[in-house]
Amino acid sequence: MKTLIAYSTTHGCTEKTANELKSFLGGSVHLANLKQNPQLNISDFDKIIIGGSIHAGRVQKSVKDFCAKNLNELQEKELGLFICCMEEGEKARTQLFNAFPEELHQKAKAEAYFGGEFSFEKMNFFQKMIVKKVAKVEHSTSKIDHEAIRTFSKKMNKIFNPFLFLI
Repeated sequence: MKTLIAYSTTHGCTEKTANELKSFLGGSVHLANLKQNPQLNISDFDKIIIGGSIHAGRVQKSVKDFCAKNLNELQEKELGLFICCMEEGEKARTQLFNAFPEELHQKAKAEAYFGGEFSFEKMNFFQKMIVKKVAKVEHSTSKIDHEAIRTFSKKMNKIFNPFLFLI
């Protein structure tokens, strides 16, 4: 099986989690940054995993555009969806729900939020100021949920075989 992890990253957290996810998946896995490759051809892949990071409550435009452009074909694939965000619980679930079209949520085999990071060394002055004021964070912080990544990969690796019930 060929798997594509299509993602968009702003400060590198989503790329980091996509690479970690790749290490847990079986078969041939290809990573594609949607900002660098917006015209990605998905026809050669059996599984598609889409991920993005949340900034000011929204996922990147490149993720939204990719989903809109490929909506019909994505619904025919084995699908996984994830976000990176600093929120937890209900707020994170809402951000995950708002990041992708309803049709993809209905089709997804796995969905998750992988936590997030504030990387001050990768932010400009304005971004740092916003994070300090809104999130009340003064320095680089990582809250990546490695267990969520492993759990997501297990769901994506699981093969459904209706004949297993007959044994």
